Amino acid sequence: MNLARPFHLKDIAQLIDCEFSGDPDHLIKGFNEIHKVREGDVVFVDHPKYYDKALESAATTIIINKQVDCPEGKGLIFSEDPCADFNKLTRHFHPYNTINAIISESAVIHPSTTLEPNVIIGDHVRIGKQCLIHPGVVIHDHTVIGDHVIIHANTVLGADAFYYKKRGSEYDKMHTCGNVVIEDHVEIGALTTIDKGITGDTRIKKGTKIDNHVQVGHDTVIGENCLIAAHCGIAGATIIEDEVTLWGQVGISSGITIGKGAILLATSGVSKSLEGNTTYFGAPAEPIRQKYRELAAMRRLPDLINTLSKK
Repeated sequence: MNLARPFHLKDIAQLIDCEFSGDPDHLIKGFNEIHKVREGDVVFVDHPKYYDKALESAATTIIINKQVDCPEGKGLIFSEDPCADFNKLTRHFHPYNTINAIISESAVIHPSTTLEPNVIIGDHVRIGKQCLIHPGVVIHDHTVIGDHVIIHANTVLGADAFYYKKRGSEYDKMHTCGNVVIEDHVEIGALTTIDKGITGDTRIKKGTKIDNHVQVGHDTVIGENCLIAAHCGIAGATIIEDEVTLWGQVGISSGITIGKGAILLATSGVSKSLEGNTTYFGAPAEPIRQKYRELAAMRRLPDLINTLSKK
């Protein structure tokens, strides 16, 4: 999430009533998660496992719950609850705005695009030329849609991320202030949901086709010319490279990469990154020849058990 203008470290720390270390006039230009940070960004870290990753990342300001020396050229903000304070800051700079019109006056829509009945378009949405948006589609704030895009009925672009921090027996919702970007010549089926990024974008690249009833999680990037069949579930912060095919009901866990040209057969479950140009099947997904050999061996198990029991 980019700020409208840079702010000083001392001013950001004051907003959440925290002490800081570093140059008080150190500039802050935005907020991001650890996997998307850039120079000028703020990131938070609240677990010892990730301290070094955050401190050594491209982020130049870190909200942290441990007193450590400030790295050269960076700023630190010391917080008892970095996640909550990060939430406070993103809510301050990017508050939720309710939808007050069927089509927001701030939306920019090319005149050659067709909007069918009951389409809802939020603030600062941009839609390119020769698009077709079918009935009942909801396009939330700051979504960007390219040219020649087709979106079928009752799809939702830009819903909040499914991202929570557990606190005792309850869950604290992470404020979602990113967006969704749909590039040119993408088609999205009916009743599909594509969640916006926490602070960055969820992106569907050029030429990709997505079927009905597909869920795409926050901050996921789907490459060019992919095919994604019905009932696939793709968790947040996943990278799917170009020309990947996911057949029906494939499930993919968060934070992994599916290599270029990979094919996942129906009902496969993916829990680790997969190399490209290979066909996979099963749960957990494995190269198809290996998986078929395993299944063939399992079919022989009853006969093997009977043979051994007679000895």
